[in-house]
Amino acid sequence: MTPTTAPLTTNTTTGTTTSGTAAADTYWTRVESPLGTLLLTAGPDGALTSLSVPGQKGGRAVRDDWRQDPGPFRAAEEQLAAYFAGELKDFRLPLSAAGTPFREKVWAALDDIPHGETVSYGEIAARIGAPRAAVRAVGGAIGANPLLIVRPCHRVIGADGSLTGYAGGLDRKIHLLTHEGVLRP
Repeated sequence: MTPTTAPLTTNTTTGTTTSGTAAADTYWTRVESPLGTLLLTAGPDGALTSLSVPGQKGGRAVRDDWRQDPGPFRAAEEQLAAYFAGELKDFRLPLSAAGTPFREKVWAALDDIPHGETVSYGEIAARIGAPRAAVRAVGGAIGANPLLIVRPCHRVIGADGSLTGYAGGLDRKIHLLTHEGVLRP
């Protein structure tokens, strides 16, 4: 079988994220972390398509026709363990999450936020060339990020420095920002 990319696609009307391949081509595993048990999914090429935390708003749930197989996730498990041990700052994993062109621009901007730093929603809007009025749309795209932790949406804060929304919950955002040295324990 020739591997193919398994992008996630997002219905812009409902905001629902679904896999772009047959469900039987979706692999999954669970990984323990300080944030709880993470659910990881990948396509047949092994590229990570989602990383969800327990109780995540819009997070994925295992389907009966998915294949449980930890094999495609060995690199992700190793890098997540190194990240939480304070030994890794930048993930180097194949990712395959597709959305609208606007969302993909926002997600690419997230990938450029360095470990231990934060930016505002307005700064993300400016980085992608969107008008200041697009801040709410930027927030929506960030909230639809299917790759929590590895695509660091937790590093985006309010213009006044406030810790605003995080699909995984504000307690997890605080944990991640504290872990990265942005907040004091």
